[in-house]
Amino acid sequence: MTSSSKPLSSSQPWLHQKGEVIQEFGTVKQFPIGLSYEARMYSCQRLNKVLADTQILYGLYKKHHWLMRGATFYQLHLVLDKHAGEQLELVDIIAERVQSLGGVAVGDPRHVAEITSIPRPPDGVEQVPAMLSRLLEAHEAILVDAHAAAARTAELGDDGSNDLLVSQVIRTGELQAWFLAEHLVDAPLVRA
Repeated sequence: MTSSSKPLSSSQPWLHQKGEVIQEFGTVKQFPIGLSYEARMYSCQRLNKVLADTQILYGLYKKHHWLMRGATFYQLHLVLDKHAGEQLELVDIIAERVQSLGGVAVGDPRHVAEITSIPRPPDGVEQVPAMLSRLLEAHEAILVDAHAAAARTAELGDDGSNDLLVSQVIRTGELQAWFLAEHLVDAPLVRA
């Protein structure tokens, strides 16, 4: 179709559209939800940090799920995939909370990489204990951040963000960290 010709029908998609940014990242629009601008801005900033780290943790879980090795391959392959699914659910829940506060959720992987504090793993395969330790360190970073954010959101009266951080992010993270840490315990040798 040339620029001078008319579309053949109304079902022809208008391709290659460009638009202007209608809300900048790091801003919040006003929603009638009974929270101050300060509370909503703070919550969006902290939730976006947790969101970025959670997206990276999800990616680490999938990577390690695929690259698992050794005698406990099957059990760890399954548990890492289960944990990845739970982290993916958290990604959606956190992003929707940011949006419901009037903010803009971080979603582009390149932007996530700029915001996250989780160190990048090697591109290759690490030994199993190193992979599990890497996951535990990521969990701890998220948990430290989530505890601090939960305390401040409570002070600001943002019960919804506080509840999400405590009931979902922290509780899920603590449970998953426990499951992983128990795989790093030296089992006693059985002697015949």
